Amino acid sequence: MSATTHLKSLFKDQYNPDNFFLIAGPCVVEDEALLMHVAEKVSGICKRLNIPYMFKASYRKANRTSINSFSGVGDVEGLDLLQKTKETFDLPVTTDIHSAAEAAMAAAYVDVLQIPAFLCRQTDILLAAAETGKFVNVKKGQFVSGEAMKFAVEKIKQSGNDKVWLTERGTTFGYQDLVVDYRNIPVMREHGVPVVMDCTHSLQQPNQTSGVTGGNPKLIGTIAKAAIATGADGIFIETHPDPSKAKSDGANMLHLDLLEGLLEQLVRIREVVKS
Repeated sequence: MSATTHLKSLFKDQYNPDNFFLIAGPCVVEDEALLMHVAEKVSGICKRLNIPYMFKASYRKANRTSINSFSGVGDVEGLDLLQKTKETFDLPVTTDIHSAAEAAMAAAYVDVLQIPAFLCRQTDILLAAAETGKFVNVKKGQFVSGEAMKFAVEKIKQSGNDKVWLTERGTTFGYQDLVVDYRNIPVMREHGVPVVMDCTHSLQQPNQTSGVTGGNPKLIGTIAKAAIATGADGIFIETHPDPSKAKSDGANMLHLDLLEGLLEQLVRIREVVKS
């Protein structure tokens, strides 16, 4: 099946071939109130702007810098809350998995399994995700070229699942920063799959001596606008009503109140690019 057909089946009545799609939500499941608040606000904005929307939150964070960092409310509890969000707002939902053993468990609750960037070469995880029959979104490793991501796509497709996306999220630059090479967007689209731009994780400043990853959220708009201009099919943005109090990745999340204005700008850029 074509990528367009797959996207239509995933987003259903939301599907809009003339617009980008949005993946957005808080970094991690903190509690039910947060998920409901973010999903309600973002889905309302996207309906007005005719943007297909998928809710995102990690039910568990396995890749925290410090052992003392918040990792989740519990696996089943987190997945239950994601499923409740999906059903309450009639939205597709995605979450990360960090091992092959998690794939089938998470697939029972969500529509898309996301493979973290640092695991994009792990064959057992890619195959386990593919075998669930769910959509698989593979983030490009910080250490991998756009060209080399064809091998991740091949592993999933050769497992009998052609519902795969790739996500650009920056490349390691020095020890505590990332840089986005926008050539990766058209390069990865040549692999025959939709390409998403992760506008928040690409601004991370990892490996801080404080044990907490830093970020530069002032540039989220810049990253997003350039991604739409260079042909990204989707935009990934982690957002929170109060990033300063977020339990994960607060330093690079977009304040929820700023999302609507940014999306309005992106829709206008998309219209120009498509014209």
